Amino acid sequence: MLPTPQKFKIVTGASEGKTSLSAFDGALLQAGIGNINLIRVTSILPPHASEEPNLEIPEGSLVPTAYGSVTGENPGEIISAAIGVGFTAGSFGIIMERAGWESQAEAEAKVEMMLQDAFSQRGKTLEQIIIKGVEHKVINTGAVIAAVALWYYMETP
Repeated sequence: MLPTPQKFKIVTGASEGKTSLSAFDGALLQAGIGNINLIRVTSILPPHASEEPNLEIPEGSLVPTAYGSVTGENPGEIISAAIGVGFTAGSFGIIMERAGWESQAEAEAKVEMMLQDAFSQRGKTLEQIIIKGVEHKVINTGAVIAAVALWYYMETP
């Protein structure tokens, strides 16, 4: 059984590369999560998890991560990714992500709408939202990512 994460960081990145995969790798590096192994998870933030923007995760770690990403190969096209976390008092949070061929503002607005809908479906009051996004104009092959990386309090020996 995996432990429940107690902290998280919200990151975004954009990059160009020679291939879609190398552009994605560059976006991961720019976001600060390029040297860890992402385990894609769905949309629930554990109760009482705290945001730690400067969270350092050991290289090579297996990290539960909710993310949206897209690559583009048409010069001049706009790609974006956005991620949001919604909170209510005394309960878990909800993470929603969006990535596609649209502006950052459009992606962020859709994430906000999805968070409102998710809380409404659960009969919970949405009290706080954090949304971060990124936009990139493709030169040759570009990629964007918006992610919430979840982590644990580690005991020191």
